Amino acid sequence: METRRIGSLGVSVVGLGCNNFGRRLDYEGTKRVIDAALDAGINFLDTADVYGGGQSEEFIGRALEGRRQQVVIATKFGNPMEGQGQGASAAYVRVAVEASLRRLRTDYIDLYQLHRPDPSVPIEETLAALDQLVREGKVREIGCSNFSAQQLREAEDAARSANTARFVSVQNHYNLLHREAEREVLGECERLGLAFLPYFPLASGLLTGKYRKGQPPPEGTRLASRPESLRDEVLERVEALIAFAEARGRTVLDLAVSWLLSRPAVASVIAGATSPEQVKHNVAAASWQLSQEELEELDRIVPPGENLA
Repeated sequence: METRRIGSLGVSVVGLGCNNFGRRLDYEGTKRVIDAALDAGINFLDTADVYGGGQSEEFIGRALEGRRQQVVIATKFGNPMEGQGQGASAAYVRVAVEASLRRLRTDYIDLYQLHRPDPSVPIEETLAALDQLVREGKVREIGCSNFSAQQLREAEDAARSANTARFVSVQNHYNLLHREAEREVLGECERLGLAFLPYFPLASGLLTGKYRKGQPPPEGTRLASRPESLRDEVLERVEALIAFAEARGRTVLDLAVSWLLSRPAVASVIAGATSPEQVKHNVAAASWQLSQEELEELDRIVPPGENLA
């Protein structure tokens, strides 16, 4: 599989989002998905301490025993973690990383990401604490999530001024139906040389073909209880994207993944999966090389910067 760079890290262009582990999947189900991912050439796993209340990290650590060197592990800290704390203070960074290392059964984290900005803590303090982890070898690279372009600039300036480790990536909401990142953040990533990691790449399932206009949502699916996400305006665009893909002998899932990979700043599409079959579909989706004419047609269906989902 093709790889791209996140700082010094080489990652597969299709990664594995691990937010289902410990929530929708037990350990055995998690291991089957991880095994399938590694077999398919995926080397990039993205999780967070809060996923599954810590169980995502725990299950990953168990499943990877004896093959830790085969993967690039990304995790996040900062969101409220029951019994542990929250935030981006220097003291909490230390608490959070030690807890994640323990759950992951490893002595280092490849990409350690601040889950969201913490306005109560100067970014200089957070970067200094993360820099210390890099110096100790507990973290290889650092990143952030849910940062605006202005916050990325402030973090870059702070790292340069103090000569500390700098963020090498940002993980924000981005997909064919939610293109806000194109307004400022993607351009800032290219200017600063940051890797962009899109979350919700399949728009909570809207870009898998399971939700169709004029049809009730499948029972038990994520959006079945969220009718505001299935309004006609959204489903009309989904139908247009499905038609675009099918006219070319592909699926809308293929389109969702390949379109993201057509963006120069995107390093990896970290799609979640609850079965080995979904892993295989996600990997196969990356093989479509969209032409400039096709990208322009997609811009007419969902204009740049528009947010629908």
